[in-house]
Amino acid sequence: MSVELAKRRLVSVVCNARSGGGKAGRALPKVAARLREGLPDAELHVVTSTSFEQARDLTRSVALTAQPGDIVAVMGGDGMAHLGLNACAGTDATLAVIPAGTGNDLARGAGVPGSVKEAVEALIRGKASRFDLSLLTNASGSRYVGAVVSSGYDARVNRATNDIRLRFGALSYGYIALRELASFDPLRYRLTIDGVQHEVSAMMVAIANTGIFGGGMRIAPDADPTDGLLDVTIIHEASRTKLLRLLPSVYSGKFVTNPVVERLRAKVVEFDGDDLFVTGDGEEMGEVPARVEAVPGILNLIVG
Repeated sequence: MSVELAKRRLVSVVCNARSGGGKAGRALPKVAARLREGLPDAELHVVTSTSFEQARDLTRSVALTAQPGDIVAVMGGDGMAHLGLNACAGTDATLAVIPAGTGNDLARGAGVPGSVKEAVEALIRGKASRFDLSLLTNASGSRYVGAVVSSGYDARVNRATNDIRLRFGALSYGYIALRELASFDPLRYRLTIDGVQHEVSAMMVAIANTGIFGGGMRIAPDADPTDGLLDVTIIHEASRTKLLRLLPSVYSGKFVTNPVVERLRAKVVEFDGDDLFVTGDGEEMGEVPARVEAVPGILNLIVG
């Protein structure tokens, strides 16, 4: 009689070594050593990606072949977290995020520990929760977003921040936000929120699953990624002076008490307008019109 040996749990680590100015690559040997020590009964597979496309293909490949209990860990910034959640959503894989970039907004918003060391210890403990994601659909296709889908002023700031050569880490977003405000005019939005149509003149519309973006700005401070709903923040037309006063309080979330701010919750948001483009999880994601839908409990994520 033959005895079939139980398959060992697989823990795959995909690392963008260049994240955080090389921080991820420098930390990887210690991370791998700690995981081997802390998970002696698991099979550990560690790979370093050299391009966005390679990282996407690696994470998707291991997620699609995962069995219950297998972990796919992504190590890097928000870009790697975004690839990881799109790979693992709807599969048997559990996603672990090891934040080693400059922003790490998705990790913070979802309750993932903020340091590499703490995130590795959370992975070893293995406590996971089911999380919602936002499904963004436009002419560029469909993909999941973990943090915030946005357009308008903030999207233009994000584009300029991604293009800037002189980096200040999380502070670069705030610096560019001030610079861009000097020449920005309100935009006309055509919104459909759970079937109800709205036309507004606004500085920005943010549609959040978790509520942090831009290197720590709390654009939806009450967002709960387990409630099956999107949190919509609209900053209506206002003077540049008022917006300049408002900007610092976005980091604390206190800006939401200002009369120019409107907040809604919804299951589906569609938006269109002139001179708009879409960003999600800090990356450009094509043009409007776009549709964002809350997808409850589609991701299993290691938390602190």
